[in-house]
Amino acid sequence: MRVAMVGTGYVGLVSGACFADFGHEVTCLDKDESKIERLKTGKMPIFEPGLDVLVARNVEAGRLTFTVDGAEAIRSADAIFIAVGTPSRRGDGHADLSFVYAVAEEIAPLLDGFTVVVTKSTVPVGTGDEIEAILKRARPDAQFAVVSNPEFLREGAAIEDFKRPDRVIVGLEDERARPVMAELYRPLNLNETPVLYVDRRSSELIKYASNAFLALKITFINEIADLCEAVSADVQQVARGVGLDKRIGPKFLHAGPGYGGSCFPKDTLALVQTAADVGASLKLVETTCEVNEARKKAMARKVADAMAGELAGKTIGVLGLTFKPNTDDMRDAPSLEIVPALQAMGAKVQAYDPEGHEARQLLRHVDFKSGPYEALEGADCAVIITEWDEFRALDLDRVREVMRRPLMVDLRNIYKPEELRPRGFTYFSVGRA
Repeated sequence: MRVAMVGTGYVGLVSGACFADFGHEVTCLDKDESKIERLKTGKMPIFEPGLDVLVARNVEAGRLTFTVDGAEAIRSADAIFIAVGTPSRRGDGHADLSFVYAVAEEIAPLLDGFTVVVTKSTVPVGTGDEIEAILKRARPDAQFAVVSNPEFLREGAAIEDFKRPDRVIVGLEDERARPVMAELYRPLNLNETPVLYVDRRSSELIKYASNAFLALKITFINEIADLCEAVSADVQQVARGVGLDKRIGPKFLHAGPGYGGSCFPKDTLALVQTAADVGASLKLVETTCEVNEARKKAMARKVADAMAGELAGKTIGVLGLTFKPNTDDMRDAPSLEIVPALQAMGAKVQAYDPEGHEARQLLRHVDFKSGPYEALEGADCAVIITEWDEFRALDLDRVREVMRRPLMVDLRNIYKPEELRPRGFTYFSVGRA
C-alpha cells in the first residue's frame, strides 16, 4: 500500500520505517528541510537503537523516501498518517493541537480518490471529529475516512513494539476504512497480534487511559518506596511480591526518581484537562501528576541528606541525564529538576550521559564529561539518575579510587548494598534500608 507519513519525529519516523519494512511504499514528509536532508544522508534526528539500520535498508530497497514536498505522495496515498507533535499547551496543560489541525488543512486540497486519514499523534477525545469537520469544510466533494490509530511505542524499544505489539487499536466510524487498516497491519497476523476495532472516541481515550494507568503505577511504587524506607522494608522485594499477582503484573513497579519523557507528563495533564472540561473527576490522575513533580524535587533532598546537608563547595558526579536509557530524550527528565536543585544548594555538578547531548543546552554550569569515571573523578558523591547499561557494571574499586569520598546515591537501585558496602562505600538507594 502507499502511505504518506506526515511528521518525522519519534512516532512518524519509527512508524514510517516499520511500515516500509512490512513492504509498503512510504513517503515521510516534514517541513524541516535540514532534517529531511539529514535523513536522506542516513543521519537520524533521534537516537533509537536499530533505527538507522532499518531506515537505510528500506531506503536502499526503494520503499522509504523523505521529502518536504509531499503533494504527489498525498494525492496517491491509500493512507495518510498524521504524526506531528501534540505538546502541552503553555499555561493550561491542554494538548496543543495546532500542528494536527494544520496538517488537516494542508492535505484537504490534495485528497484524490478514497483516502484513509489516520491520526497517529496522541490527541484528546473528539480530535478525530474536528479533523473530519476540517476536511469536509475544505473538500465537501472528497471521499475519505478519519481513523484513530494510537501508538504504544516505548522509547528505546520502539521498533520491537511496532513489530511485535501487545495490540493494535483502530478507531473508526466509516467501515470503508477497515480493509485499508487491516491490509496495513496484515504482516502482524503471523504473530496473531490482536487488532481491536472500536469507535473513534474510545480509541483516542484508550491511549490516554493506558499512559495514565502506567504513570499511576510508577507513582504508586514510588510512594511505597518511601514507606519502605520508613519501616526498614525493601521496595524491590515488595514490588516482586506484588508483581507476581497476575492481576497486577511486574512491569512499571520500579521505584525511582519519577517518570518523565515525551508521553506520561503531557498525557496525564491533558487527560485531567479533558475531564475538567466535561465536568468529570479524575482525582487519581491529578494526584499522580502532583506527586510525580514533588518526587523529582525530593530526590535532590535525598542527595543532600546523604551528604548531611553539606553541599556548598562539594562536587557531585552525576551518571545519566536522559529520562530513561536507550534514548536521547530529555523531555521532563528528572535530571532537569535534580541537577539545578543540587547546584542551588551550592554543589558543583559534573555529569556524563551516553546520549544526553541536548542536556548541554538545558542544564547550565554543568561540567560535562566523556565517560562515567571522568564524571566521578574527585567527586564527593556519585548520583545515578538514569540506569544506562554501562553504569550497571562499573569497576567499583576504580570508582572508589577516583572519587574524593566513596559515597553513592543510587536513584535507580541498580546496585545492591552488599556489593557497595564491603568496598568501603556509603550507599543510599530508593526504598531500601
